[in-house]
Amino acid sequence: MAALPVYRWRLAPDGYATRRQLRARGLRPGGQDVAAQLERPRRRRGPLVAHLYRIDLAKPVRPMTPARWAALAKANAARRTCPACRRDAGYVIPASLGMCAPCAYPEQYAA
Repeated sequence: MAALPVYRWRLAPDGYATRRQLRARGLRPGGQDVAAQLERPRRRRGPLVAHLYRIDLAKPVRPMTPARWAALAKANAARRTCPACRRDAGYVIPASLGMCAPCAYPEQYAA
């Protein structure tokens, strides 16, 4: 098993990119293995590690189909629906509350 090449922060050669950098270019790793690592040193802890992928082996991002758009809209609607009053809160219900603000704090919203 060969070791991955490790580069210091901001010193990676051209032709490599992180997942976020690939996504910004409209690409995805496409099943390729990690080609290299980028390390950023930190004090008192281990270094931050970012995985790098080869840009020439990356594939284009798959387009969203109408069915995937519909599923995403349905999932987002479920995150906005209060389980207590079954109304659309207009915002994503916080997991810490588990319900919309008027249901969680009825004394503040009674007036």
